[in-house]
Amino acid sequence: MTTDQTWAVVPAAGVGSRMGGEAGDPAKQFRELDGAPVLVHTLRALASALGVTGLVVVVGEEEVEPVRQLLSQDAPLADALKAVVAGGATRQASVARGVAHVPDEVGIVLVHDAVRPFVRAEDIEAVIQAVRASGAAALAVPVADTLRRGASGRFEATVDREGLWRMQTPQGSRREVLADALARAEREGWTATDEVGVLQRTGAAVALVEGDERNIKLTRPSDWLLARALWAHREM
Repeated sequence: MTTDQTWAVVPAAGVGSRMGGEAGDPAKQFRELDGAPVLVHTLRALASALGVTGLVVVVGEEEVEPVRQLLSQDAPLADALKAVVAGGATRQASVARGVAHVPDEVGIVLVHDAVRPFVRAEDIEAVIQAVRASGAAALAVPVADTLRRGASGRFEATVDREGLWRMQTPQGSRREVLADALARAEREGWTATDEVGVLQRTGAAVALVEGDERNIKLTRPSDWLLARALWAHREM
């Protein structure tokens, strides 16, 4: 019997090459922010949202046991953590492995980037409500900057930004819808950059939930500087 439970799958198997740093530095999801790895802060944010009752973390094969031990010792996560599993060769493959560990009775699955620790509980809850109403939903923020094409070192045509949105996570849907879409992608051999892309390619409509600009993805060195500033002024 399917319930209205919501579990979140967190792909955290990336190496984070764009973040830079010295050889031997931890991947961005394991870098410490205010005394704890970014991944831990992200999982705590997800677990704080009403309705999120389970967390599945997907990491590199060699990281499964260390991460399981790390998270099992974190009191705020002890009840919500359901599994730490090895990822695949791509983000999409890792998400598919995580979704495969969500029981059939769980009605809703969210997928959230491991390096978005500033997501607000109310935004997570808004996505869950939109999935309940529409079947699938995702956070996004409207594009505010002027967009212009460029090639060979010169600017070209300006792109109309009306109606353009920058995608965020979490992105989610009814569990069986996302599981079926990911399975179809594997069978047919195609990939998308996020879960919305996977869902749309299989014909699913996805509701838009406006997010918050502070829900940044830590990707480049400048993002790390911004994260430190945001952490000092985060909402408690």
